[in-house]
Amino acid sequence: MCGAVPGELERGVTLKTKAELDIMRVAGRHVAEILLELTEAVKPGVTTMALNRIAEEAIRKRKVKSPFLGYQPHRGMPPYPASLCTSVNDEVVHGIPSDKTVLKEGDVIGLDFAIVHEGFVADAAVSLPVGRVSKSIHRMLNVGRQSLLEGIFQTKPSRRINDIGHAVQSYAEKHNYSIVRDYMGHGVGRKMHEPPSVPNYGEPGTGMKLVPGLVLAIEPMLNLGVKETFVAEDGWTVKTADGKLSVHFEHTIAVTEDGPEILTKL
Repeated sequence: MCGAVPGELERGVTLKTKAELDIMRVAGRHVAEILLELTEAVKPGVTTMALNRIAEEAIRKRKVKSPFLGYQPHRGMPPYPASLCTSVNDEVVHGIPSDKTVLKEGDVIGLDFAIVHEGFVADAAVSLPVGRVSKSIHRMLNVGRQSLLEGIFQTKPSRRINDIGHAVQSYAEKHNYSIVRDYMGHGVGRKMHEPPSVPNYGEPGTGMKLVPGLVLAIEPMLNLGVKETFVAEDGWTVKTADGKLSVHFEHTIAVTEDGPEILTKL
């Protein structure tokens, strides 16, 4: 994809050395452990800003940094004002924490979190039920988790970038969920967003060949209704066009000779 010549890396892609992967493993463990702490704090009555405060306190204690806080992809966007993305119900990604957003029984919240450790980023996300939720919501969460795993299974040497997206798309659509196409995964390393882009859809056997040393953030976004989205007035929060539920899951993955290694898994 993006004009990549078969068998060649896309322009701007950097492969990580063994020493760099060791640093990224530590970064990934920080992310996984902090996300676990946040998961345990999710319950009815908690505000999304309270979750952000937990994340920021964990960042301070571990002496790492947030790549989210102050992030500004381009001048037309306001700097992101928090260290955690909290996307509730019909919010797909990039939801901004607020003291006014109080979680309710039956909600679904997506937590997207990243840190910088010794100059390298690890990035992960999880969608969670708030209290007791319906069977249909549990089903959607399960399909979202598994769609991520289906993509990860394809992250092997000699596979191609669109094999990942095809696996995600096939699994999600088989269960009657739509795949968001406006946003996608990405390479990760010294920067939070590096080449290549990692779509959650695509034709198998096409795109850049995967090789050891490549590190990707794979992040399916599944909608209950239509795949279309829009950006709210805050300039960041992405919402489903029809107001229906969305779920988001993400891991940072290293391609190794032995297959995929999930750097953000406990």
